[in-house]
Amino acid sequence: MFEPRLALASLSGHSDARWARTGADAAGAAFLGGIAIDGPTRDAARQLVERDREEFLPPDPVAFVAAQFEALDDVPLRPAINVRTTSREPLREIARVCRDHGAILEVNAHCRQDEMCAVGCGERLLRNPDRLREYVATAAATGAAVSVKVRTEVDGVDLPGLAATLDEAGADAIHVDAMDSEPVVADVVEETDAFVIANNGVRDRATVHEYLKYGADAVSVGRPSDDPAVLARVREATDAWFASPREATR
Repeated sequence: MFEPRLALASLSGHSDARWARTGADAAGAAFLGGIAIDGPTRDAARQLVERDREEFLPPDPVAFVAAQFEALDDVPLRPAINVRTTSREPLREIARVCRDHGAILEVNAHCRQDEMCAVGCGERLLRNPDRLREYVATAAATGAAVSVKVRTEVDGVDLPGLAATLDEAGADAIHVDAMDSEPVVADVVEETDAFVIANNGVRDRATVHEYLKYGADAVSVGRPSDDPAVLARVREATDAWFASPREATR
């Protein structure tokens, strides 16, 4: 999926090509976005902006994503874009851009902002596995690599079982925000052959090795992704883990 096994995780309204460049020396991938790509999610994003949250709201989301990837053509990491949508056609268009740039399309089933959940995307998709599976299959059919960003601690959601379903639908990666339920990463790994990226609280050797002991294939850094000291520590710990002959990797 990517090497080194450290990704920069998306932060809405902040994670663009310039941001990705700042962490490129440490990371193997950068998830840009999140970006709302259809009418209902863009309306929700505007509501978020009205209450002082940062959001990407370019006039043409498809052109914006293509331009962001082109700005990273000379950067040695794999680009990705985290998207929020309520419909398949915009997803298909963005997935084609990802395919053409060797990038990863990441379906956002993670955002818990009320405005996004109200239109049926973000975390709400965890409760609608049929639709989420449909989104994954739509993106995968274009030939793009597909990731799904999910979160733990959502009542009534069997995350390991959902991960298995998404794997069957064509997901190449499951990006798990572990919240305060880190052992769930091991359960997800057990149920899927997809590449598992663990996120939340990744700061140093201890946090990196906790997730990797649970079987994660990689880790991602969110809020401190623009802190060179944090990225250096995480990169060192990740490299050391995967360099050890005692540890099997998938």
